[in-house]
Amino acid sequence: MAQVPQTFFDALAVRTWCGLALTALGRAREEIDAINVYPVADGDTGTNLYLTVESAATAVEAVFAGYEAGSGPGSVPAGRPSLADAARAMAHGALIGARGNSGTILAQLLRGMAQVLTAEGETPHTDGNGLGLALRHAADSARQAVAHPVEGTVLSVASAAADAAEGAVGDCGTVAREAYRGACVALAATPGQLAVLKHAGVVDAGGRGLVAVLAALVETFTGEVPELSAAVSAAAAAAAAHGRVEAARAADRADDGPDGEDREDGEGGEDGEGGEDGDGGPAFEVIYLLEAEDRAVARLRQRLDALGDSLVVVGGDGLWNVHVHVDDAGAAVEAGVEAGRPYRIRITHFGADDAHTRGGERPPRERVQRAVVAVVPGEGLAGLYTEAGATTVLARPGEPPASGELVEAVRRAHAREVVLLPNDADLRHTAAAAAEQARTEGIRVALIPTRSAVQGIAALAVHEPDRRFDEDVVSMTSAAGATRYAEVTVAERQSWTMAGICQAGDVLGLIDGDVAVIGSDVTSAAETVLNRMLAAGGELVTLVLGDEAPEGVAERLEARVREAYLAVDTVVYRGGRQGALVLIGVE
Repeated sequence: MAQVPQTFFDALAVRTWCGLALTALGRAREEIDAINVYPVADGDTGTNLYLTVESAATAVEAVFAGYEAGSGPGSVPAGRPSLADAARAMAHGALIGARGNSGTILAQLLRGMAQVLTAEGETPHTDGNGLGLALRHAADSARQAVAHPVEGTVLSVASAAADAAEGAVGDCGTVAREAYRGACVALAATPGQLAVLKHAGVVDAGGRGLVAVLAALVETFTGEVPELSAAVSAAAAAAAAHGRVEAARAADRADDGPDGEDREDGEGGEDGEGGEDGDGGPAFEVIYLLEAEDRAVARLRQRLDALGDSLVVVGGDGLWNVHVHVDDAGAAVEAGVEAGRPYRIRITHFGADDAHTRGGERPPRERVQRAVVAVVPGEGLAGLYTEAGATTVLARPGEPPASGELVEAVRRAHAREVVLLPNDADLRHTAAAAAEQARTEGIRVALIPTRSAVQGIAALAVHEPDRRFDEDVVSMTSAAGATRYAEVTVAERQSWTMAGICQAGDVLGLIDGDVAVIGSDVTSAAETVLNRMLAAGGELVTLVLGDEAPEGVAERLEARVREAYLAVDTVVYRGGRQGALVLIGVE
């Protein structure tokens, strides 16, 4: 269906823009990831931008859903949200979901625009002039959020877009077009501003992502999808080719051991920051949300700036997103604790075989033939998977891993062939992007679309590394597909479900991803879910208990199986802090 162009910047325009930006980044994600080969070979800028906008779009959709469903006492009025509602939701969603350096800067750009669009005054900022003001404020606030701005990055592209928009006269469509053109010109010029980009023959990855977001803005107000300039298209093609070549070289260097490492010339971080000289840069990326006052954040900036580089702190009104590259991850988190309350803490090692292992201190490790990489939702399951020989990526509640973390886990497995188990339906696109990146590095990767950790357990149980790769993948896929999965959790908010309307605090029983039971008691809900699953047959029940599961739930479920299903076996695992109270698998 053709997109109906928006005339003014209202709530529907915000919703449309977020949706189109997500689509545009989805198309360009692999290309952008391929450009992102310096300073850390994690190739995830495109994925980080995509996940950041996805969080913004989800927040906007939630606001619209609340208004559209609103009726009755205590609910919001039915209808359409205001521009302020939608813009604030967009900014908040981007802030809490920001990933990586580029995603954090993009979150600040969206926040800067929202501040202008929602400003109260005699003249509403919904026309072309208002859009120009919003883009200007966005570029300026993003630059202020970066500790040491560097030209030739997304900051340069944002500033050029704002300059072009300020000089435009007309409606929102006209201003958006000029901003996009200015961004394209600036993006094509980035190799001339940063020596590392010129040497690699690439344009800036974050800037390329911003161009995609601005293209979606043009489409929102004109209905037209603008084409990239010839200069940018040529640079993008060269960048993608460079990414494949450099990835292959990186794989070769990995086979040769740490002596093969060679960080280029130390210029330019992922986006907006200069890199470290000489030693290849800090070992860890640390990201967390922080509840803190402005004065405390000012002190935090100084502390973190002394600890590392690529420092970006965005947000305001008591909530901040902190991003920094450091060697001492603990010190970066401690600084956040001193400033306020950090949470959703994410620490990513840039490569166990890259950082602090220069000079051939360790002998090269020979690659194994095959490995399994799995995402697991709790520490207990991580131990179980590790004992079974898998390389694990821990997904804490509310903190799904980024594509770069999965790529790093594949590298860490150090195998020629890798079976990837995402164990979460929402990680399908992230895992697919990681698999594609790993394939460019010469690793054969098979992605089995497991939707739950219990399906991953079933797949791992039939894994045989000595048989042919294709046969092993087919067997693991079959085992996972034959395992029905369920979880018992607690509703965080009121919402519509397949089983009716639930309220915050209700106990939910989900079967194969859909809510099947709404109740008030965890054990009763789990028993109802288990009975429904076993009604279709089964031979083995797998129970994974979270830390918050009530006492006696496992015994109650095991007793129920013994009493009513004589031929069915039960196995129980402790999952740790896994989000769901109980995970259930039936094979």
